[in-house]
Amino acid sequence: MSSSVSPAAANPSAKSENLRVSVGSALRESSTSNKSPSIGVNGQAANGECPKKAMLQRISAHCAAFQGAQLHRSITQASLNIALYAGVIAAMFAVVFAGWWPALLVLGPLAGGLLVKLFTIQHDCGHGSYFNSKAANHALGFCISILTFTPYGFWRDAHNRHHASSGDLDRRGIGGVDTLTADEYRALSPANKFLYRFYRHPIVMIAFGSPFYFFVMQRFPLAGPMPFAETYHGMRLGQIWKSVAALNVALVVFYGALSLVLGFGAVAIVFGISVTIAAWAGTWLFFVQHQYEETYWAKRPQWNYAEAAIFGSSHYKLPTPLRWISGNIGLHHIHHLASLIPNYRLMECYRASEDLLSLPVMTIKDSLECARLALWCTAQQKMVSISSLR
Repeated sequence: MSSSVSPAAANPSAKSENLRVSVGSALRESSTSNKSPSIGVNGQAANGECPKKAMLQRISAHCAAFQGAQLHRSITQASLNIALYAGVIAAMFAVVFAGWWPALLVLGPLAGGLLVKLFTIQHDCGHGSYFNSKAANHALGFCISILTFTPYGFWRDAHNRHHASSGDLDRRGIGGVDTLTADEYRALSPANKFLYRFYRHPIVMIAFGSPFYFFVMQRFPLAGPMPFAETYHGMRLGQIWKSVAALNVALVVFYGALSLVLGFGAVAIVFGISVTIAAWAGTWLFFVQHQYEETYWAKRPQWNYAEAAIFGSSHYKLPTPLRWISGNIGLHHIHHLASLIPNYRLMECYRASEDLLSLPVMTIKDSLECARLALWCTAQQKMVSISSLR
């Protein structure tokens, strides 16, 4: 990305929701044409340059200024959230020992939310954005992985692959939600069609699949494709097993020691509840970040990293408490474009750019519609439901 492009805002007056939606739509439409569109961010093209391209350059240059960790903020955030999580977990143990089971209806979701927050810190460590020291990132990321049940090294490498190939139809694979095109789905055997529908069903993927994935599947070095995925880029066993094995040993030592002191049943209940709720929330967040109707998918050479980041990653507008719990990951388009921005600087970056403020947002109500979407339709250039093919 060129750093010589001025980060100045193109249209300081673009504030209304309607304008954000219309500008975002116009920019997305321009990505399918080699011609410069007649409308830009401020209603006209500047110097004959494609407004979409110029906008992406401005956003890239703007985001570059927010990359890099601030040590005091990283330490303060990590310390606070670890302490809060430990405090709620201690309260849950007290409740279990006292038999005050209804209190878990309050403490369980709170613990799950705080674990999501810790996962965002582990996530930043994997990108190398939480500390300027690689060793510090790896150390903290691994320690948090014991709480999230997620192998740090394996997840880091798979997730960075996802960033490098998001929206690329030729490089679908590990690290993302398996997505077929409508034509690929039509060509599947009846058995694989059923398997894909089963995999993509929200009850299977979120309610049952996410806890099963965190507790069970991540205990094994699995990185191969599902039977329905012909286009899939996985990882070699040698890249995976050390990270998985190291976490498995750490899990046995950590939770085994706790079980000796507090009892296996109490440990299973307390951490089972917190990890399950965190798995539900985290998987839903990950799903809606790319699986919405007007997302971005393209084949090479048309695929473009910046376009995939900005137009293929959602801005999930959440209430302030949920934004804090999720580490501002709802600003996913910014994160995908500049993954070296730590979570605590994403909102600062967003608010300081009129270009970013002009882009569409997804509300919680909007996101519920994403659950029915399962296929990318190349003809319509949008995600569609399986039922729409019938």
